Amino acid sequence: MNKNNNQNKPIIGISIGDVNGIGPEVVIKSFLDHRVLKHMVPVIYCSSKVISYYRKKLELEQFNYHQIRSINDLHYKKVNVFTFNDDNIEAQCGQVTSQAGKYAFKSLEKACDDLTNGEIHGLVTSPINKNNIQSDGFSFPGHTEYLGDKFGQKENLMFMVSDSLRVGVVTGHIPLKEVSSAINKDLILAKLKIMNKSLQKDFGIQKPKIAVLGLNPHAGEGGLLGEEEIKIIKPALDEFKQKGNLVFGPFPADGLFGSGQFNKYDAILAMYHDQGLVPFKSLTFEEGVNFTAGLDIVRSSPDHGTAYSIAGKNEASQNSFTKALFLAKDVIVNRRAQKNENS
Repeated sequence: MNKNNNQNKPIIGISIGDVNGIGPEVVIKSFLDHRVLKHMVPVIYCSSKVISYYRKKLELEQFNYHQIRSINDLHYKKVNVFTFNDDNIEAQCGQVTSQAGKYAFKSLEKACDDLTNGEIHGLVTSPINKNNIQSDGFSFPGHTEYLGDKFGQKENLMFMVSDSLRVGVVTGHIPLKEVSSAINKDLILAKLKIMNKSLQKDFGIQKPKIAVLGLNPHAGEGGLLGEEEIKIIKPALDEFKQKGNLVFGPFPADGLFGSGQFNKYDAILAMYHDQGLVPFKSLTFEEGVNFTAGLDIVRSSPDHGTAYSIAGKNEASQNSFTKALFLAKDVIVNRRAQKNENS
């Protein structure tokens, strides 16, 4: 189709994730509102059989799509479903199967290849099962680590984003007992630099204000409950601050979130996964988005998992997935604008 009138719309690739979870449902529901197509051109990497199965099962037959087998066949005013030539996948709602894991990786790999080749402009990943996707090609704790390796930028940041709150983590998918030994000054500085740059480049905040959490209860209570704040975290913040950046802390996590003081900052840097994601999801559930900062490519995802227990029951909310789509679109637009300003 002639794309002249639509060439500025970002082309967003969507990896389908585990077809037995709620991924296909939230993807379909996100495009029931046709106004979404005014802002982006979606490409869903998934068998048309799977899409048709959920369309019928969930009684969402008002959802229409354009089937393609090549990006060259893209329709710029419709939802595109990229179907592989050798597709033989079948959905089994709520079941954990090796077939679904293999297909989740197949979808992700093709989307990444098209992203690398500039065929699509951004990627939104549907939820995977981190166990059944493991293979020779995917031996990572999650999407974030895979994408960092795939695009040669292992130093990136899991950045949870909503309209009212942004939270990044120094350590991601590692056991809690390993967090203290994993944290060091250089790592904190690296995450701060990525967060600060992303806030500027991706979110258009010229002079970001960042709050950093301590590791221990009460941020160590002056060394009484731990010394990481004194020996590691504060020296990192002091060095970052000396370069003209607005960084504050380390703060006790419970106090910062419980008092509502987090609202004073553009982003919060937590020391470990649950320290940041528990308050984030409590405050923004179904509205939050997982964004991978620090990559040259644009990637976002909903902040929920496969939710097998409600798969195929028409109970899943598409809110987070829709937010992920629009965040990817907004970041692409922001990066384009900055590139044009600097050219």
